[in-house]
Amino acid sequence: MSATRWLLCTALIATGLSAAAQTTTPWKWRDKAGQVHISDLPPPRDIAEKDILQRPMVIQRQVAAQAAASAPSAPASGAKADPELEARRQRVRQEQEARAKVEDAAQAAVRAENCKRAQSYLRTLEDGRPQFRYTEKGEREVLDDQQRHAEMQRARQTIASDCR
Repeated sequence: MSATRWLLCTALIATGLSAAAQTTTPWKWRDKAGQVHISDLPPPRDIAEKDILQRPMVIQRQVAAQAAASAPSAPASGAKADPELEARRQRVRQEQEARAKVEDAAQAAVRAENCKRAQSYLRTLEDGRPQFRYTEKGEREVLDDQQRHAEMQRARQTIASDCR
């Protein structure tokens, strides 16, 4: 199998795994009032980093990859490195870059889907028809004007962050 085909197959598999991890691990954060939220959408931008309790697996891997990339990989001494070791390090760097590209593509796909959903939701809210949501007890309630406005603001924030 050629290197290009192998890389393409690996990218497709990683994209599928990233998408699966994305759907099984939602965002979880605590708001300023101390209430915990769980959603497939990222928290609002005003949520502090310390209040984000859980991220999707794709995001966790990106953070770990960035931390690994910032760690020094060259030997501390000024000695000449082994050519085989340097070649291995170069391959590892290339593989990490390829994985990062795949994960970036997966994140872009998730952002595009979130964008599409938020735009659709905003259009639904703006059309003026009564909107419903369900309480914790499973009872249906109608959104009043204030709640509708808050939902529209939330949808606009999502559009602003994901529709780039």
